[in-house]
Amino acid sequence: MVFSSNIFVLYFLPIFLLVYHLAGKKYRNYVLLAASIFFYSWGAPKFVFVILASTILDFYLVNQIYVSLTEKRRKLFLTLSVIINLGLLVYFKYVNFFVENLNVFFEGVGIKQVSWTSVALPIGISFYTFQTITYAVDVYRKTQAPLKKVTDYLLYIMSFPQMIAGPIVRYSAVADQITNRTEVIDDKLIGFYRFCLGLGKKVLIANILGEQADLIFDADLTQISTTEAWIGMMAFTFQIYFDFSGYSDMAIGLGRIMGFHFPENFNYPYLSQSISEFWRRWHITLGSFMRDYLYIPLGGNRVSTKLRLYSNLWIVFLLSGLWHGSSWNFVLWGAYHGMFLVLDRLFLSNVLVRIGRVPATIITLFIVMLGWLFFRLERFNEVINYMAKLFSFEKMFQLDAIPAFGLVILLAIIFSFCGAFNWVQLIEKKLFQLNQYSIVNHLTFLVISLIILLFSVSLITASGFNPFIYYRF
Repeated sequence: MVFSSNIFVLYFLPIFLLVYHLAGKKYRNYVLLAASIFFYSWGAPKFVFVILASTILDFYLVNQIYVSLTEKRRKLFLTLSVIINLGLLVYFKYVNFFVENLNVFFEGVGIKQVSWTSVALPIGISFYTFQTITYAVDVYRKTQAPLKKVTDYLLYIMSFPQMIAGPIVRYSAVADQITNRTEVIDDKLIGFYRFCLGLGKKVLIANILGEQADLIFDADLTQISTTEAWIGMMAFTFQIYFDFSGYSDMAIGLGRIMGFHFPENFNYPYLSQSISEFWRRWHITLGSFMRDYLYIPLGGNRVSTKLRLYSNLWIVFLLSGLWHGSSWNFVLWGAYHGMFLVLDRLFLSNVLVRIGRVPATIITLFIVMLGWLFFRLERFNEVINYMAKLFSFEKMFQLDAIPAFGLVILLAIIFSFCGAFNWVQLIEKKLFQLNQYSIVNHLTFLVISLIILLFSVSLITASGFNPFIYYRF
């Protein structure tokens, strides 16, 4: 069940919100937890008991970190917690990848291959693991005391708005909200507006762009025209942004309806003037997690040599690529971005600053777009062939476009770059950061939200095409 489905929008969400608000305040966490377990079971019934058991075990391990009197015991229980959670991630997400590559090696040297039954991937396992790690580390660092009830910890980990695809919510950011949050009508209405906005971004923009991207990427890549190659790359570039940022908007909106304030996850990433800036604007919660829980512990910028600094950047982005998927194309995608981050440190960022804002933005966007080819295509030779098509200038004006694609790509471009204007930033500040609206503002946003909701539900009903890129991560 994904947020952009009729079963969620028309059935699950209304029933949940009705029961949630009819329940007394002290019972609402239990209602949310029960709904979250049902939501997860809908998509992964075989794994819900694994998630529940490991989460309950982790709760008691982290409690031992908090009550242990010696540093040795605290480190022991922290290590156990991290090993168990990373172990689940490695087993479910990467063991197939390891065995497949091991068998390729064995086949090459004439050794009998390992027989193996493929392991299914539980939905949301990557986001689950990161949140359990932040809980354990925040308690170990004494940033926050652990939760007192196991049901509250289950709620933090399994809360359906953000478990499947983020944003990654640190324990310290919501610890107080889990046990003592204030729910006001303005928050609920603002959350509804944010949910509808995200739904529109996903359904009305990302889905249409995704259909066009699939039409080109799933074709015989040796036969596509240069025009199709550029259109396909552009379509996927904006599809993945509106797909993922739309989901983040929906998650943030749902959380706010229930009194939670989740962190922002995107800030106009395609306005970036360097790859370093891109990663401060794209998937912000992942970037901050990798920085605080991996890059800084590795030494970060405080290292004795430049080589060590560059190695730390590469390690972080190789692992970031692998986190996105157990496939070599994701590793290459991470290495690609790691290379440009190193180049930024060496000289590239200085060059981009000197040539001006607009050229720097265009060059950075082009680098990012080429990088998305590694993300979209699984084989390296396909990436190389696709890049060759971009500059072959063959059959220049051949293009098989789906209806409405031209209008939607234009809207995608406008919405992706309008953040460069101060008046747009003022509107967003008013829309996302205010805690109270006037009656006129509420009526305006309510009408707009209902129109977006109506069009989105209509398109979901009419079209069978409704993918979600980050659902498998």
